[in-house]
Formats: sequence, C-alpha cells, structure tokens
Amino acid sequence: MTVRRPLRTPAPPEAVEHLRRADPVLREVIDRIGPIELTTEPDLWWSLVDSIMSQQLSVKAASTIIGRLAALGASGRPTPAEMLALDDDALRAAGLSRAKVRYVKDLAARWLDGSLEHARIPAMTDEEVIAELTRVKGIGTWTAEMILIFTLGRPDVLPVDDLAIRVAAQQLYGLADRPGRAELLRLGEPWRPWRTLASRYLWRSVGKTPPVVPAPAPSLEPLGRLR
Repeated sequence: MTVRRPLRTPAPPEAVEHLRRADPVLREVIDRIGPIELTTEPDLWWSLVDSIMSQQLSVKAASTIIGRLAALGASGRPTPAEMLALDDDALRAAGLSRAKVRYVKDLAARWLDGSLEHARIPAMTDEEVIAELTRVKGIGTWTAEMILIFTLGRPDVLPVDDLAIRVAAQQLYGLADRPGRAELLRLGEPWRPWRTLASRYLWRSVGKTPPVVPAPAPSLEPLGRLR
C-alpha cells in the first residue's frame, strides 16, 4: 500500500519578496524565521475528518485519536463507506465524543450521497469552498479556511478568527488588545495576494502553526503531527 505523506514545497520567492516589501514588520519576521516549507495534506476526505477530530483538543490528544481512528480502516484510513458502517461504540472507544461521532457520520453520509460536492471543491472559489463545507455538521468557517490553506493550498487566505493569528498580530504590531476581524483585515491588506504565506509566518512567530497530519503507516505507530 502507498502511504500518502503531506506535500512539501518551498514558498514562492515572489511571495516572500512581496511580503518583505509590503510590510516592514513582516519583513523582520521573515528574516528572523528564514525560509519555510509549505506543507499540505492532499487527501480532502481525511483532512476534513482530522479537522473535526482536532477541534478543542491539544495537538497530542488529537494525534492520538486520529491514529486510533485511522487504525479502524482496512487500509490504514477508513473510507467514507467504512466510516459510515463503523459502530458508534467503536468510534467512542477510539476517543471521539458523541458529538464528533455524529459529525464524522454526517460527513461520510454527505460524501457518499453527493450532498457534499467534494469532487468539485478543488475548482471552487475560496468563498464557494467555505459555503460548501460549512453545510456539514461540525465544520465552521475556521475549519473551512484550514482546508483552503492546508489541503487546497490557496495562496490568499487570512483566517481572522484564528486565536494564534490574533495573538501574533498583537505582539508583532504592538497592539494594546488582540485585534478583531476588521483590524486584522486592515493589517493584512498589504499582504494580498499572499496572505496565506503571511499567516504561516505569523503562526511560526508564536510557534502555533496548525498541524498537517500524515497518514499513519501500516503496522507502525501513528506518525507525529507536523508543525
């Protein structure tokens, strides 16, 4: 069996140069942190499952649960059909809350019956992706934005509701309070059309990059979550 790993690509040089020219604060961050790789998990189904699993959990706890959940699949990751067929008690034993059992079952059902148009998602605009994904139970705007960044690799996403982004902006720009949506959008305006890379640097500045999960290898311990 081929085990899928996160894809790693260097940040586009033109994106780095644009951010360095556009914002002196961000230029200092970029120069201090240095080049970063862009990691993306290409498996949309599993990225959605992981995003639901990871909500309101520490990285370590989420990694443990996603590893247990992956082990329930015949080939290392449960397919949507396998997920739907799994007994609720088996999912609960893997560490899922009752609410998350409902969420992953809803996701699997929508994936299979076509009410989630997953095949069309890569061709959708960012706004269309958010609208499509947030129809699924347990998936909100923030989760959809993480899919845009870490699965679809969209270049101009600024997750203004992300706590770590707000903390980083407060620290880097010397703000008295954590910025709200409007202030973050204002701060990020010069970063267009590379706000995703700017967000990655803000995450790195506070050591809080959301993880991208590789597939657990067959017969091996679950791999660690990437930062």
